[in-house]
Amino acid sequence: MKTKKLLSKILLSFALIITVLSLSCTLAAGGRHTVGILPDGTVVASGNNDEGQCNVGSWSDIIHVAAGFSHTVGLKDGGTVVATGRNIEGQCNVLGWTDIGLVVAGDWHTVGLTSDGTVVATGKSDEGQCDVGGWTGITQVAAGGAHTVGLKDDGTVIATGRNVEGQCDVSGWTDIQLVVAGYAHTVGLKDDGTVVATGLNSDGQCDVGGWTDITQVAAGHAHTVGLKDDGTVVATGLNDDGQCDVGGWTNIVQVVAGGWHTAAQKDCGTAVATGLNNNGQCDVGDWILKTLSGEPPGTYHLTISSTAGGSVTAPGEGILAFCESETVNLVAEADSGHGFVNWTGDVGTVADANNATTTITMNGDYFITANFEQVTPQFDLTISSTAYGSVTVPGEGTFTYDVGTVVNLAASATAGYRFANWTGDVGTIADVNAATTTITMNDSYSITANFELNLPSAGGVNWLLIGGIIGAVVVVGLVIFFVRRRKAPA
Repeated sequence: MKTKKLLSKILLSFALIITVLSLSCTLAAGGRHTVGILPDGTVVASGNNDEGQCNVGSWSDIIHVAAGFSHTVGLKDGGTVVATGRNIEGQCNVLGWTDIGLVVAGDWHTVGLTSDGTVVATGKSDEGQCDVGGWTGITQVAAGGAHTVGLKDDGTVIATGRNVEGQCDVSGWTDIQLVVAGYAHTVGLKDDGTVVATGLNSDGQCDVGGWTDITQVAAGHAHTVGLKDDGTVVATGLNDDGQCDVGGWTNIVQVVAGGWHTAAQKDCGTAVATGLNNNGQCDVGDWILKTLSGEPPGTYHLTISSTAGGSVTAPGEGILAFCESETVNLVAEADSGHGFVNWTGDVGTVADANNATTTITMNGDYFITANFEQVTPQFDLTISSTAYGSVTVPGEGTFTYDVGTVVNLAASATAGYRFANWTGDVGTIADVNAATTTITMNDSYSITANFELNLPSAGGVNWLLIGGIIGAVVVVGLVIFFVRRRKAPA
């Protein structure tokens, strides 16, 4: 009997080790912060620190991290636990825990799995989320908003806590190898690489039925993330802050989901993140984390800057970490009135140093700068004419000039007609009544040269005026004639 119990304990411990390795928890995402383990066992954190959840600078010998909404938990290599952050509900009261093999953090509670398959919990338990005292044969645990989930050694699942949204309806699950818990939903990874989910699905966070070839899952406030066996990532659920924009990620070995953001670790130890970044919870681009193999990470740093007149929008500016030989997309965008010039610095592996959109291959630590220059504004001048004439200088159509350019204008009438005036955007034309004049280009303009019939005049005599007078006299004379004729006696 003793031999049977010993064998059972050995198998349970082995299952726990396998589960912990599959979780790969060198990275954790909380409600508004992100935490990672560095190669030397120390810890780095970024994001909201209102309640001290990022005060992890003194931690050492950490092998596993977990993050709740406003607290952070670390598992030390001796099986003890440390915690920092909000503790109003007692979620950081873990100093007495020993022989712990795995820790997880819910929004306001913390759960620990011991090496013998039993479970401990501390923190808020108003809905029974810490009622795990009777659990046995557990190989992995997960903690959500107000519920806790346990994976048993036979591949079945148990849960306790809030179940209003059905997040604890897991009693029928079988062949499960990994469970994770979001705010109000629970996700299970099956042995065949498919995924099941239950609970609140108002944003599609449980729409995982079509997923295949999944090796790891993570659950956030209202989104779910899956790591595929080829190192790519899928996601479903709420995406208002871009927390599901993981389609371009490759070479990923671990995914975690926070409140409204998603983070991941690449095979070389670098980290990526997407989603809400109002507290800096996605500022993980310069992290080089402990690799799963324990080998020193093959990574290089890329320091990116820009001159005045623009910025580097992809991958951003500052010091960023990338895997060795990784090809990094570069995108530089100029401000209004400026143009991109080139990339300078360590540009030996930049595909095209003269192109604002290009790539750089990371074969070393590089420093590059995107350069911009002020561009002289240009405006269009559109010129047309009415019938019986044309604009000969600079011609008709649309012409482009630098701001401030003084453009010569010359309009020529056909025989029997003469130039009348310029109309349209004539505010900067020197003389709108002159066929030969200038226009100053301070904006885009459209102007028209107008022409009219040219009646002859000679010897200083204005025949048009004389003709008008004669016509008027004739009309008056005719009126007087007819009036007198009517008054004459019959």
